[in-house]
Amino acid sequence: MIKILFVCMGNICRSPTAEGVFRHLLRQRGLEREIEVDSAGTHGYHAGEPPDARTQRAAAGRGYDLSNLRARKAAPQDLEYFDMILAMDRNNLEALRRMCPTSHHARIEPFMQYARSFDDTEVPDPYYSLGHSFDLVLDMIEDASKGLLEAVCKQLPPKENGKSPSISSHPEDLPQPTRSQLR
Repeated sequence: MIKILFVCMGNICRSPTAEGVFRHLLRQRGLEREIEVDSAGTHGYHAGEPPDARTQRAAAGRGYDLSNLRARKAAPQDLEYFDMILAMDRNNLEALRRMCPTSHHARIEPFMQYARSFDDTEVPDPYYSLGHSFDLVLDMIEDASKGLLEAVCKQLPPKENGKSPSISSHPEDLPQPTRSQLR
């Protein structure tokens, strides 16, 4: 099993969105038993709280349900447990590296390195911005999640039929808004 942790600052906007999008992709492909995902923040400001209401609204508009997620602070044991720790920006990447032994630094990577359609190296924090920023964050996270899934599938052992799990790069892989959501 491959274990992935998504990390932002407070675990109420970017990292829970990444967890929700990635879980959705895993369910679509029946990979929930092969890949474990979670999210956390480098700070505990919002521990125990659900994702920001604007985050949940934007995610729900695309078919992702984040309502059961609760914020938590990344703990030292996370750095030992997870195989991949994906930071949403440089500040959180550096905070994670300061928390863990040098021997585990290779596990900590920028999430956006898996993006295919964005050249950005960071997912911007939408918390203090206008509502449209949450949609941009979702666009970026959907893109990087698809690239991440493709990379992770290459690490999984072949299925019983001898075929490796794969990901399609078709847009229909992600939930599409309904007509009423487009109005």
